[in-house]
Amino acid sequence: MHLLPRLLVVFAVCLIAIALPAAPAQANGTYITLSPTWGVPGEEVTVRGYNFTADEWVDIYYYPNGTGEWIEDVETDEDGYFKVTFEVPESCSGDHEVRARDVHYITASAYFTVKPGLIVDPEEGPVGTTVTVEGRGFAEDEEDIELRYYLNGDDETVAENIEADEDGSWEVSFQIPPSTKGNHKIDAQGDDSSFAKVEDATFEVTPGINILDGPSGSVVDEPLGSPGESITMTGSGFAANERDITILFAGEAVETDTEIIRADDTGYWEENFEVPEMPKGEYSVTAEGERTDKEDINELSFEIEPGIVLSPDEGHVGMNLTVTGGGFPTNKDVDIMYDGSQVATARTNDKGSFEVSFLVPESQHGAPQVTAEDAAENEAIAIFTMESDPPGTPELISPPDGDRMGFTGKVRPTFEWTAVSDDSGVRYSLQIAASANVTATGEFADPIVSIPNIVGTNYTLEKAEALPYGTYYWIVQAVDGAENESDWSAVYSFRAGRLPLWAFIVIIVAIAAGIGAAVYFFVIRRRIYYY
Repeated sequence: MHLLPRLLVVFAVCLIAIALPAAPAQANGTYITLSPTWGVPGEEVTVRGYNFTADEWVDIYYYPNGTGEWIEDVETDEDGYFKVTFEVPESCSGDHEVRARDVHYITASAYFTVKPGLIVDPEEGPVGTTVTVEGRGFAEDEEDIELRYYLNGDDETVAENIEADEDGSWEVSFQIPPSTKGNHKIDAQGDDSSFAKVEDATFEVTPGINILDGPSGSVVDEPLGSPGESITMTGSGFAANERDITILFAGEAVETDTEIIRADDTGYWEENFEVPEMPKGEYSVTAEGERTDKEDINELSFEIEPGIVLSPDEGHVGMNLTVTGGGFPTNKDVDIMYDGSQVATARTNDKGSFEVSFLVPESQHGAPQVTAEDAAENEAIAIFTMESDPPGTPELISPPDGDRMGFTGKVRPTFEWTAVSDDSGVRYSLQIAASANVTATGEFADPIVSIPNIVGTNYTLEKAEALPYGTYYWIVQAVDGAENESDWSAVYSFRAGRLPLWAFIVIIVAIAAGIGAAVYFFVIRRRIYYY
């Protein structure tokens, strides 16, 4: 009959016991609690102490490997209570003692359970971000640790054969691979730590854009270009298969090679666009899509610089060459220089562009520069390729080979050859020599007459160039307006005069003497005889 009241008393005592905080039994009644009681090294733990000596200092120790490591000191209040927070030092997985001791050597302890986990730095960024992952709380000297990054439900091993140190810690870095925007899990396992035991981490992929250098495909840190230039942009960290992506230059959509830009299943896309017609300066470049706002994307700063385009960019002397320029300051005069000489002047419009044409002057074959420059030294350069095809070789006409001209004294023959045509125009060079010896390039070794830049297909020697009696040789070469030279023609010979002057004088003297003798004999002598 008295059993029921006794049972009620026992039940009440049990409820009171359940409500009391759990704490290790201490001989002097002091105890501490930890919150939380488990975690990864590097996390914060709050220690609360009870029933210590009032208004005294208490030291907190942590025992990672059986040896106490002083952590912090804290002063109790008038009730012997204290509260302090510390960061769990690097230590291996398992239970580690946390001990509190005051100046009277009154102690209390509790145990903190270290579990393996990962710390990621940074925790967010675009694809390609270099991430450092720290592993903590693994087993001492644990081996064969591999690190995985999760992509849309699939995982990719980004590092392996990692070994922890004596504190169960390790560190490795990797670049975030192409991934869709949002959170992606990073996890690890080793010989003693399974994926389930390791507290994983996450990295948030944010959408980003980059401009690539065309030839190398590398990312350009400070992008720049001229109006009309083709630029390659990539996007990453967009939603999987995201559509209706638009590239914005100075806030305005630009035309791209493809009508609809669409990301792949990793959120990556690549597209080309032309730098719009705008004056020199810095402009913002970004992008947006049906599921990605432009405010969520890293904005690039793009510098428009002066540039010119030649049309055509190769040709010959005398042709019409058009220079189209852009990216200059607005409403300014621009001087056009060809191979260092000014050939035209243009004025930019309100978008910093211009167009001007001129006739290509005579210049050497090769790659002369065309330069556009304003008074503020804003400059753009393009290369014009001057044709390098030599003209045809002229054929000699007159005097014909082996011809003889004049009787005695100096002669001034007229030389004639066939015409040669060339887009750059043609002039001729004439050489005359007393010997047929030519060099490896076909010209005379010792010319006595050399006449360059002859316009037309004939030339008559000047009085000062007249040739005395003798045998001579002559050749002709064609040279176009781009200084391309033809081969020298075949060698023709001719003979000037039939007698040398001295022989002619001797003959005249002899004839005169003969006539004189005859006159003397037949006229003068007879007259003397008869009288």
